Amino acid sequence: MLRKETRLFIPRGKRLYCLRRVIHTAEANLSLQVLPAVAEGEIYDIVDQVIAMVADSGLKYIVGPLETSIEGDLDTLLELVKKAQNICIAAGAPRVISIIKIDYKPDGVTMDEKIGKYH
Repeated sequence: MLRKETRLFIPRGKRLYCLRRVIHTAEANLSLQVLPAVAEGEIYDIVDQVIAMVADSGLKYIVGPLETSIEGDLDTLLELVKKAQNICIAAGAPRVISIIKIDYKPDGVTMDEKIGKYH
């Protein structure tokens, strides 16, 4: 996560007060769709395990009907992708197909800037 700091100086009488605001901005958005090669009745249980892992990461995420979108730093997001594969295999899938989309911007990018006006 990128750390951006802004300072605002406010005069009050003979004193000058400094207000500091620190914003942590994600450098990437990643959308992940996992398709474990298991019987149809087992897919949702495995996908739920992957979503629980994403939720436990503490990163901001949005679950959609076909994919989960997550924001954070690129290395952390790619580690989540690896963990997702391992969760599927550990749950009994002999194979996992994943579809991944990444929007990477080193100066910062958020999901809110893309979809905030719709919520």
